[in-house]
Amino acid sequence: MTAPSVTIARAAGRLSRRLGRGGGTSLPGKVLLKLRPQALSELGRELPRGVTVISATNGKTTTARLVASCAREAGWDLVANTSGANLLSGVATALLDAQGRRPAPEAGLFEVDEAALVEVARQLRPRVLLLMNLFRDQLDRYGELEHLAALWTRMVAELPASATPVLNADDPAISALGAGRRGVLTFGIDDTSVALDALPHAADSTRCRLCAHPLTYDLVSLGHLGHWRCEGCGAARVSPDVRATRVTLHGATGIAVRIETPQGPVEAELPLPGLHNAYNATAATAAAIAMGIAPDAIARGLAASPAAFGRGERVTLDGRRLVLLLAKNPTGANETVRTVLLDPEPPHLLIALNDRTADGHDISWIWDVDYEPLLARAASLTLTGDRAHDLALRMRYAGHPAERMTVIPDPEAALDHAVATAPAGGTLYVLPTYTAMLGLRETLVRRGVAEAFWRER
Repeated sequence: MTAPSVTIARAAGRLSRRLGRGGGTSLPGKVLLKLRPQALSELGRELPRGVTVISATNGKTTTARLVASCAREAGWDLVANTSGANLLSGVATALLDAQGRRPAPEAGLFEVDEAALVEVARQLRPRVLLLMNLFRDQLDRYGELEHLAALWTRMVAELPASATPVLNADDPAISALGAGRRGVLTFGIDDTSVALDALPHAADSTRCRLCAHPLTYDLVSLGHLGHWRCEGCGAARVSPDVRATRVTLHGATGIAVRIETPQGPVEAELPLPGLHNAYNATAATAAAIAMGIAPDAIARGLAASPAAFGRGERVTLDGRRLVLLLAKNPTGANETVRTVLLDPEPPHLLIALNDRTADGHDISWIWDVDYEPLLARAASLTLTGDRAHDLALRMRYAGHPAERMTVIPDPEAALDHAVATAPAGGTLYVLPTYTAMLGLRETLVRRGVAEAFWRER
């Protein structure tokens, strides 16, 4: 596409960066779409291998990185929104940036916000659509997850027959999206060693999408994900096409997986901790298989992909290792707690809570997070963010003494305190919500220990 609208949009991005207003990851796309509303579909049609789109409540940024790494190991040239700008404007900016690039990209790979997905899919008409999970998140913006599930059901039904939906068999709400459709590829975790003792009290999709009968679980892995069945109508988890048959959790440092696929097994060790990243790796493998990437390239890609910014990212500050673990909703935060508890040492903790637009203004979800096992082992606890005192109240109700926590609403001062509290050579776990994570990373970038996320493109 060559048009005045492209020139104007690119100039807006350069100006944004020059003025220090960010990396220009969204503004050029906003300008382009204002001047040329169908630019997304026009730019997407120029990609000979088509477009893969990824969406989920949790894990889409990490999974998109994993798929991108697999594609590059296979020799593909991609255009992707690796900066995490996942609204229409961010996708448009990524496509705009690729204009005129040599060699020209063959394929598009985009993580997309749950609420923006329907319009992005309508315009881009993806060849592969990976849908990973739906959890309760930002209720003031998204509403209950049943609303998104209904929107996604219509979206999947309207996909062309040539498209491949890749669906999580372990999530009842996601699995139901493929009912009656041919050409669906499913994924899930079959390793029973990772099972939880019971369904968490904060689990979300606990009723059948088809008949609303309470679901029965033979295995619970994460939140409401697992091996489920409905005794009301007979619906049940299908045996996944792509399945993790072995998951080994290497403490808080990484995982090893064996994933069976229709094209052969994939084995890899990833520097990404926690069971949630085993799901991300399995989802990425399924998407890559649907894209036509061979298992050996997938294995290399999984192993080569570093953590996305703020999602298992590790940096060193003042002689301490900082592990940033985004925690933005009940299921994600509970899995983060579970991951930190894999560390045999008593953890030093910095927990940050904001309630800005990108976080969701409703913070009542912190009462559904099982902080108690973490607090029982904590060596130190620092609380920060716009709603630091709400966090302190939650911790007091969890039975944590006031004298064993420090509340510092200013994030940079809280970071300095938490780092100083951790021993030299030790580890500080940082559990922030989304905007709190971005703010803390700005501090780390300014101090020269991290790179601005938008430069990672």
